[in-house]
Amino acid sequence: MFLFKRYKIRSYEMGLLFREDEFRGLVEAGTRWFFDPFGNVRLDIVSQRDPWLVHEKLDLIVKSGALKERAVVLDLQDHERALVWIENRFSHVLPAGLYAYWTGQKNVRVEIVDSGNVRFEHDELKMIARSPMVQRVLDVCTVNRDRVGVLFIDGRYIETLSPGLYAFWKGQSDAVVVEIDLRETMVDVGGQDIMTADKVTLRLNAVVTYKIVDARKAVSQTDDVRQALYRETQLVLRSVIGARELDLFLTEKDAVAKEIEDNVRRRAGELGLEIASVGIRDVILPGDMKDLMNKVTEARKAAEANLISRREETAAMRSQANTAKLLADNPVLMRLRELEVLEKIAASGKLNIVLGERIPGEKGLADKVVNLL
Repeated sequence: MFLFKRYKIRSYEMGLLFREDEFRGLVEAGTRWFFDPFGNVRLDIVSQRDPWLVHEKLDLIVKSGALKERAVVLDLQDHERALVWIENRFSHVLPAGLYAYWTGQKNVRVEIVDSGNVRFEHDELKMIARSPMVQRVLDVCTVNRDRVGVLFIDGRYIETLSPGLYAFWKGQSDAVVVEIDLRETMVDVGGQDIMTADKVTLRLNAVVTYKIVDARKAVSQTDDVRQALYRETQLVLRSVIGARELDLFLTEKDAVAKEIEDNVRRRAGELGLEIASVGIRDVILPGDMKDLMNKVTEARKAAEANLISRREETAAMRSQANTAKLLADNPVLMRLRELEVLEKIAASGKLNIVLGERIPGEKGLADKVVNLL
């Protein structure tokens, strides 16, 4: 049985001496012998190269006062947190509790902050957020470009956050950041079967272009602003188109689209949205109605063509009648007209004149042609 115990403590180490589980003090570097016939002596050797002193009986060590001027001792209350820098580099964040850091081997700097303010703000937040221990004490979130974050604490609206990095202490209050996209977005309202005032069922496809201008309203007024806008557009389409007959709707499509846009815009403002445009993209008629309208259109066009043809015939006949009257009243003009006709005939080719037998008492055809020429 050995009555003495030998311990070797290196230059960067420190010994924690216990007798009968009671802390007795620190033991410096060197070779140490302890008389221990009953096995009541224990020497825990810890390295100071890792400044954080972790020990099951840290409270006894701190209470003894042995760490004074050798270590930084932190006794963090429930509302306190500590930021620890080692060798001027950020290391980690500490929650409430008792901690000790050796100062003999490395430079240790500690910053104690109050977590009563749920939002944590710091000049070096980006570096702190990358710490491996940060998830234990902080909720870190990022609001991306072209978006804003709506901040609620314990269900109460606090503020709207611009793009950037944010952190909130855990355990103090329930902080929630809802990210909202501010870019222009389109909603397709497709496949809407709507009955017109004259009982014709048609299918519409519409598109709504919008953007969020009031993020708080967009989050607070409804659980899904996009779905809410979709439903509102559906109701407006049915209300506006259902009050019109098919022919009136087809002839006043632009006016109908404007009325739909005005109604949707009014409701969208209550949801924190700004409407850029509302348009009817497609109007699809049932097959039998499409055939019927094609026949109506065909008949209408045929009637229009027949009317135009009759008008042209009437105009031609009126012109012929006016010409005949003019020639009858002016023999010289008639004579000139006859000469123009003969000139055209002669210019077009060989002119053959066949003369028949003369009837007694009347001028023959030959005499008439001679007189004409």
